[in-house]
Amino acid sequence: MQAIISPGRISGNVTPPPSKSMMQRVCAAALLNRGKTIVVNPGTSNDDKAALNIIQQLGAKVVIKDNSVEISSDGLKPITNTIDCGESGLSARLFTTIAALHEKPITITGHGSLLHRPMEFFEKVLPQLGVAVTSNNGHLPVTVKGPLIAKDITIDGSASSQYLSGLLMAYCYHPVEQLIRIHVDELKSKPYADLTIEVLQQFGAVVLHQDHKLFAIKKAIQPGNVTINIEADWSATTNWLVASAIAGVVTIHNLNLDSVQADKAIIRVVSTEKTAFEFDATDCPDAIPILAIYAGNCNGDSVIKGIHRLVNKESNRSESISKMLEQLGVPYQIKDDAFYIKGIEQFKSCTIESYNDHRIAMAAAVAALNAGGDVTINNAEAVNKSYPDFFSHLSSLGAKCILKHE
Repeated sequence: MQAIISPGRISGNVTPPPSKSMMQRVCAAALLNRGKTIVVNPGTSNDDKAALNIIQQLGAKVVIKDNSVEISSDGLKPITNTIDCGESGLSARLFTTIAALHEKPITITGHGSLLHRPMEFFEKVLPQLGVAVTSNNGHLPVTVKGPLIAKDITIDGSASSQYLSGLLMAYCYHPVEQLIRIHVDELKSKPYADLTIEVLQQFGAVVLHQDHKLFAIKKAIQPGNVTINIEADWSATTNWLVASAIAGVVTIHNLNLDSVQADKAIIRVVSTEKTAFEFDATDCPDAIPILAIYAGNCNGDSVIKGIHRLVNKESNRSESISKMLEQLGVPYQIKDDAFYIKGIEQFKSCTIESYNDHRIAMAAAVAALNAGGDVTINNAEAVNKSYPDFFSHLSSLGAKCILKHE
């Protein structure tokens, strides 16, 4: 699909989609919970659908209702020996470790760019916990055969906090007879680990940490009935914050201002004054594409740090962001793990390739609002991964948005 966005002012109200980061974690915990979980305001993105499909493959029963999902589980009881994670990196990293709790071999696979994302962690760590692991040269498909035995361990957290989240979930499955510790070196995206702990706590588990370096599992998930509301997605919200700053006034509803979601951090720098900024995005790399657009329209020179986190995403985002900035006519440099971006008054009319990356597609659409002419986005259907209603919401705010289906 091709999206053609015309420049113009926007105004109105928008409700971002439910947090897919929270939704996938809740699905994982609901699978491990021996009881019934009612998920209110569930997500409907491709990644959310993948998580619901996975937990059914691993034994849960799912009933989808008007604005809720009912998940019933008696624990991990796989009905197949292969689970498909679609293109969701989070689901792959959560559910591979969870699948390793089972004594029979289970293969985890996926599609698209997920097959090229590194998964060496499993072969390095899970054998220490009694799990047999094979992979495709450190990539999916990965086959695990447990049962995983939870015990004290030290892991490298520099690649992604998602691996830690998978371990925390798995460690909270069986009753905890004594404190189990996970030592983590160089943890990145710490707020996402906090989100995992917050979800586990809603299922009765108790997980403590010291400065995100030492995590301790004190109490497992407690069987029973749980009702959880999925809060709005701050990653999606960042698009509307920047759109409001550069092209109008958008009122955003249903936000949890106390959320631990990582991308909430950009509210510290985005404003209608469009003041140049310096921001370390190491813990919230998903915000970098839209932050780059905001920086490209700020008054002065901005610095976005932590771009080493961009390589293993849906695209190599260092490259796809660079290409997007070039097409839009924004001067920039990459130096010392940072984007140095010089703001301009108006972006160029151009065609931008999304590289099948949802965050690039949305960032390009926001940039179009303050361009000198139309901006065409190729493979714009990438937004379905996290925000299927993105273009309809953009149109509802007054933007001229033409979608061409091939």
